[in-house]
Amino acid sequence: MTWLLGLTVFWLAWANGANDNFKGVATLYGSGALGYRAALWLATGMTLAGSLVSIALARGLTQTFSGKGLAPDDLLRDPSLLFAVGAGAAVTILLATRLGMPASTTHALVGALAGVALVAGHGHADFGKLWDSFFKPLILSPVLSMGGAAVLYRVFRGARLAMRVGGETCVCVGSDAVAAAPYCSPSQSVASAGLRGAPSMMVGERRECVARFGGRAEGLSVQSIVKGAHLLSGGAVCFARAVNDTPKIAALLLATGAPAIGWKLAPVALAMSVGGLLQARRVAETMSRRITELNPGQGLTANLVTALLVLGASRLGVPVSTTHVSCGAIFGIGAARRSLRWMALLQIGITWLTTLPMGAAVAAGLYWGLAG
Repeated sequence: MTWLLGLTVFWLAWANGANDNFKGVATLYGSGALGYRAALWLATGMTLAGSLVSIALARGLTQTFSGKGLAPDDLLRDPSLLFAVGAGAAVTILLATRLGMPASTTHALVGALAGVALVAGHGHADFGKLWDSFFKPLILSPVLSMGGAAVLYRVFRGARLAMRVGGETCVCVGSDAVAAAPYCSPSQSVASAGLRGAPSMMVGERRECVARFGGRAEGLSVQSIVKGAHLLSGGAVCFARAVNDTPKIAALLLATGAPAIGWKLAPVALAMSVGGLLQARRVAETMSRRITELNPGQGLTANLVTALLVLGASRLGVPVSTTHVSCGAIFGIGAARRSLRWMALLQIGITWLTTLPMGAAVAAGLYWGLAG
């Protein structure tokens, strides 16, 4: 059973990577700051880095997700129970990935732990601990990120207007229409009649349009500063996500008494990275394009809020969901701009509501079948 548990941990890490790896760079892809492949490789590199340093920064999460206190200790050393938890969470996350919906590995694991504890512990799962240790932070984190992103967006926007930093004017030419827009790609540019002081003008296809800021600060273009900060923030979110998620997955090994530290985390990190490289596309499109339109400044704002909340929670051993935090931040930007797409929000909300009970049902069914 031990080797099967090891494969299950690898499978869960793969599912986590497929659904979660791109979330840190979704704003980079959605705003046009990076193409899909470039964003994906940035996410992969930072995920590996975060995974490999996660034990030093997030030991508390490994203990939290070992299930100690949620069910009797003798049950938590049962490999079949741990297999059911890991497999139940993996099935839940892979199904959401197939549907293109961002789902929470944290929710899936919590649901699986609760479902198996009910079956294995004969109804004596500690729901008080479940509420205090898991549900509270999972409910509060998206609310905090949504509010934080909305407030920070207005602060940054006010500062930009005070500094008189505006958007560049351009003309985007599509296959069917010509339309004026406040932004487009610099791939095709023309001088605006060579007039000194005239607003810059760029010409490109509509699909290339991305937001650009005019002006300079300290000898550097504002656009370059914002893009550089946006890239750093995307990498920070991917790093923070890996720091937060890797110990949760490694906890399944720790519960058996196996040391889940040091180089033995490498297979988990590798599986998370490969899963993201091969299966991230559908969730990437949902996160990047379907929730709201973003420019690089708005994406930077969302990423800063996400990285700060997730890294802070990891350091404190609080199990927040990177999915909920990152989506909440994008929701906050969309709400502040009044450009939120409510159908996408509804679909994501339904996914979040069903993740925990589905994880519980699948894990409980697997354990019941093994125990029977």
